[in-house]
Amino acid sequence: MEFLRFLPAMALLPAAALAQTTGIPDMQEIARGLGVKCEYCHAGMGGRAAESVQQSTPSHIEIAKAMIAMTRDLNEKIQAATGKPPNQTIRVACITCHRGVAVPGQLSDILAKTALENGPEAAVAQYRDLRAQYYGHQSYDFGEETLLAAAERVVRAKPPASIPLLHLNLEFYPKSVRSYTQIAFAYTRTLDDESAIAALEKALEIEPENGMVRGQLEQLKSYRRRK
Repeated sequence: MEFLRFLPAMALLPAAALAQTTGIPDMQEIARGLGVKCEYCHAGMGGRAAESVQQSTPSHIEIAKAMIAMTRDLNEKIQAATGKPPNQTIRVACITCHRGVAVPGQLSDILAKTALENGPEAAVAQYRDLRAQYYGHQSYDFGEETLLAAAERVVRAKPPASIPLLHLNLEFYPKSVRSYTQIAFAYTRTLDDESAIAALEKALEIEPENGMVRGQLEQLKSYRRRK
């Protein structure tokens, strides 16, 4: 009953402050962090719970409960490690990892997985869709390095599948020398030295003084293989 005395004052607190005061999760903050609406977890709970039992996989709300507990534990450990009071400690929240998407992940990993499993055309389409939806937000990194990193993963298993990703990178970063050098490497993996030479020559047009690229080009020309 003592708790009831504080209800009027608690009603005046912002949701974030209420969460810190009572330990009750701020559902609006969680929804913003994941870029979803409340229905993502709460709508149709009965049907999803039954399906979850059949598949032996946790439902969205079960995952959310576990993640809330994990976040609370992390914040307690941060406070203990820094020795600072809660109002002076950087707080881990859902948005820290999710950054506005329900299932967080590095864009380079997402694209590489799609390219290897569904083909490079699917990965290119996925990149365009995500860029149209999230560019300018903090959800994904659409910088030059993202597609380069994805291509580096793909080229190890399927060299030809990495080339469309690199050409896509050149669409947005036309002066990306590394894109051309990675294209050249992918072509050498398919024994297409002529195309590799052409890619390196494009790289030198952008950076004529790049000694590393010039050395690669001269070496490749010295032992070029013809398909």
